[in-house]
Amino acid sequence: MVKMNFGGIEEDVITLEEFSLKKAKKNLEDKVIVVIGYGSQGRAQALNLRDNGLDVVVGQREGTKSWGQAISDGFEPLSIEDACSRGDIILYLLSDAGQMKQWSSVKKHLARGKTLCFAHGFSIVYRDQTEVIPPEDIDVILVVPKGSGATVREKGGLNASIAVHQNFTGKAEDTANAIAITIGCQNVFKTTFERETYCNLTAERGVLVGALSGLIEAQYNELRKRGHPPSEAFSETVEQLTESLIPLIGEKGMDYLFANISKTAQRGALNWRHKFKEACEPVFEELYDRVKSGDETEVVLEDIDPADELEEISNSEIWRAGEVIRNLRSKNQ
Repeated sequence: MVKMNFGGIEEDVITLEEFSLKKAKKNLEDKVIVVIGYGSQGRAQALNLRDNGLDVVVGQREGTKSWGQAISDGFEPLSIEDACSRGDIILYLLSDAGQMKQWSSVKKHLARGKTLCFAHGFSIVYRDQTEVIPPEDIDVILVVPKGSGATVREKGGLNASIAVHQNFTGKAEDTANAIAITIGCQNVFKTTFERETYCNLTAERGVLVGALSGLIEAQYNELRKRGHPPSEAFSETVEQLTESLIPLIGEKGMDYLFANISKTAQRGALNWRHKFKEACEPVFEELYDRVKSGDETEVVLEDIDPADELEEISNSEIWRAGEVIRNLRSKNQ
């Protein structure tokens, strides 16, 4: 375990030097690992585990698109109940609403000493609402790769967070580390179910998707209202952000970006960042409070079909303009 210093605050980090892939595979070699759900994360984790020589069984509802995808990928999927009955370690990777709906089918197969693994703490943290309450004689752990399923599968080398909710066998943390490493992560940070859930729900609704989408739409709409054509408004709002600035921030940091833009851009950005920060702080405070109170949970568990809202985004001018510009970019590569 390595002590990492984050601005004066130390955190313990497990790296491949302390918990190698060889050690991880040794921890799991005699286990049947069941992946329940074959969506983005389920598929990526199942394939990476199998690539590492582990015994993987996929549990999925028959007749779904994901069932067919699992077959195409060389698995012989089973029903959720049949798969759970075979597993020593069950990765419960359905949607949060789906976990609540399928819980009775999973719980009956959680025999003494098994491990139940989540990729999000939602169902456990809000167990008063989800009624996902595991038996006391199993291990309950959390393994969260810090990336989408596609990134987990195609890129690898991500960071991961782990947590232990129940340590019945005394080996829960080793199991969590082993799963994190064998699904393709290389640095592992310890957290709690509560911290991961509150942070994740806030971030997804905030900077990662919700706030980013809202900021992009607001700037684009203002530029269009002021007479700028779609290509110009999109390029100044999205194209530069995604193709130039975000990769640079990821590689070298926001401080580097500020230090390496024009003096005009630098002065303006330094002044206006405070206005945006002050405008957003009350929104984030409200958002975190709603997450912690469980108000946001109720919305998730209603499981409302987002198709109409997603179609509205797809058909909006900004993202139609984006499609044209991306196609132009691809033709020139």
